[in-house]
Amino acid sequence: MPSVKVKTYNSREVVVAIGTHAVSGLADDSFLTISQVGNGIMSKFGCDGEVARAIDPNQSYQVQLTLLQTSDSSKYLQSLYDRDIESGDGIFPILIKDIKGGLVFSSENAWVTKQADRGYGKDTNNRQWAIQTANATLKDG
Repeated sequence: MPSVKVKTYNSREVVVAIGTHAVSGLADDSFLTISQVGNGIMSKFGCDGEVARAIDPNQSYQVQLTLLQTSDSSKYLQSLYDRDIESGDGIFPILIKDIKGGLVFSSENAWVTKQADRGYGKDTNNRQWAIQTANATLKDG
């Protein structure tokens, strides 16, 4: 009988660091999305079948971070955004690591592009923060 390989994901082992701040108060469901901004590898196909490829030099990413309404990290991100608007000094390094899954994402230069929308109701709501990076590395291990 072949052995079955069992793997386990634990959201508590996904670590997000913004500068020296360890992000806490992650949303109760989907809390992180990392999207490549550039086109990666582009291709053109000639009429005779020849293929030309080009590698997009844009290595920037968009990070969507969703936090609980009560998260202290929302206050921290708001302060970075406010500092950037006032003085242009809101750039920070970002590190995201899935300890068990092997994912490592990092950039030395990231910034909050937009404040989170605020919604209020009978129950708590989430806050979604948009973060842009300059050149970044994404490695799945």
